[in-house]
Amino acid sequence: MKAYIFPGQGSQFVGMGKELYETSALAKELFEKANELLGFRITDIMFSGTDEELKQTKVTQPAIFLHSVILAKIMGESLKPDMVAGHSLGEFSALVANKTLSFEDALLLVSKRALAMQKACELNPSTMAAITNLDDKIIETICAEINQSGEIVVPANYNCPGQLVISGSMNGINIACEKLKEAGAKRALVLPVGGAFHSPIMQPAAIELEAAINSTNFAQPICPIYQNVTANAVSDPNQIKKNLIAQLTAPVKWTQTIQQMVVDGATSFTEVGPGKVLQGLVKKINPTSESVSA
Repeated sequence: MKAYIFPGQGSQFVGMGKELYETSALAKELFEKANELLGFRITDIMFSGTDEELKQTKVTQPAIFLHSVILAKIMGESLKPDMVAGHSLGEFSALVANKTLSFEDALLLVSKRALAMQKACELNPSTMAAITNLDDKIIETICAEINQSGEIVVPANYNCPGQLVISGSMNGINIACEKLKEAGAKRALVLPVGGAFHSPIMQPAAIELEAAINSTNFAQPICPIYQNVTANAVSDPNQIKKNLIAQLTAPVKWTQTIQQMVVDGATSFTEVGPGKVLQGLVKKINPTSESVSA
C-alpha cells in the first residue's frame, strides 16, 4: 500500500517552488492564484526572498503548503494514495491530496492558522527544544515535574525513537534542557522557532482556528488520513475537523503514526514537498520501509 506524507515547518528554503513555477503551466496558475488569495506575492519571497522573510510563520506555513500541494497536483493521476499523513502543518497538504479540502479552502485555513499562531507567540514569548538519545518516558516525567512548579513544558513532536521536541515557556524550556542533560540526553538544543507550537500556549490560536475550520467544507476523503493527534486512520470529516483543531495544542505523534501505517499495510512512503526530513524519520522509525521523494 502506498502512503504519501507531507512535511511541516522547518523544511523551507529560499528558491523553493521556483522550478515548478517555471516548468509547469498548472503550477504557475496555482501559484498566481495563491498570490491573489493571500493578498501578497508569496512567490517573490519563496523564489528570491531572504531567509528571514521566509522564516516568518505567516509566510513559512503557506509556502511549505504551496510547494507540497502544487507538487501533488502536478503528479496528477500518478498520485494514488492508499493513506496519507502530514507532520503538523503538513496535515493540511495531506487533506488536499486525499480530496477532503479544496486547494483554495486549505490555503486560506493555513494562512489563518499561521497568523493565529504568530499572534499567540507574540502574546506569550515561548520556544521549543530538540532532545536526543533519551527515553520518551524520562522526558515526559521531567516535563510533568516542571509543570508542577507553574512553568509550561510539554512533549510536542514525537519525531522518531531518540528524538523528541519539547515546547513551552522560555524559562520552562531552559530548566528542562538542564534537567534533561543531567538525565543523560545527548543534546538538548533550543530551536530557532517563533514560539511553543503544540503546547497549551497555542490555545488562543486554537480558538481562532476552530471558527475558521467549522465554517469550511470538509468532503468525504478518498482514503484515510492518519492524524497527528490520534496516530490512527480517520475518514469521518467531522472527526478530521476536531483533530485538526486539537492539533495546535496537542503533541505530533509522528513515530506512532508511521508505526500504525506500517501495521495497517503501508509498504512505501513518498514524501511530497520541500526537503527530505520525513524520509529520514521514516527510516529511523521503520528501517525496512521504502521511503522516497515525489
